[in-house]
Amino acid sequence: MSKKTPFLKQHYTEQVVPALVKSRGYKNTHEVPKITKISLNTGIDAEADKNQIADIQRDLSAIAGQKPVLSKSKKAISNFKLRQGQVVGAHVTLRGDRMWDFLYRLLAVALPTIRDFRGVGSKLDGQGNYNLGISDFTIFPEITVENVKKTMGLDITIVTTADSDEEGRELLKLLGMPFRRTEAQVAADAAAAKTNAA
Repeated sequence: MSKKTPFLKQHYTEQVVPALVKSRGYKNTHEVPKITKISLNTGIDAEADKNQIADIQRDLSAIAGQKPVLSKSKKAISNFKLRQGQVVGAHVTLRGDRMWDFLYRLLAVALPTIRDFRGVGSKLDGQGNYNLGISDFTIFPEITVENVKKTMGLDITIVTTADSDEEGRELLKLLGMPFRRTEAQVAADAAAAKTNAA
């Protein structure tokens, strides 16, 4: 039985690639920027017990669809009550179909459920990659709120092959990333609407 292609991957191949070739004038389809991996990372309180760590692992595993790796401290820092080898975080790297499935759930289900959501920041890291911070991971439908004893934040890094922030931003926008509109864009749209009305 053939495996079903993730919806967003299909959308990228059929809609995004031709749109980028048209707007950017790429001569070869291999030049078109693509997403290579998505990393999820969360910190774990230094005073967290084994049960809390297990809960965070379970929740991150449910969100990502694969088991996260625990990060341990390399040295002891007494001011932070930190011992060497203590669990300080958990991370998971997604590639292939799991990456596309996660991105689709993030864009179509998780982000729109944030209360008073007005879009995400449009700043990239200077190399075409995008970092997104989520303060409450219960926006993901895989998480049962009743089972959550302590909410955790989540850092999401989307790594692309784009050479510039502009290319990366256009790629993500075409994939459906809801970037927040700047005041200048809002003013320009309002002016255009006025002109059309006249």
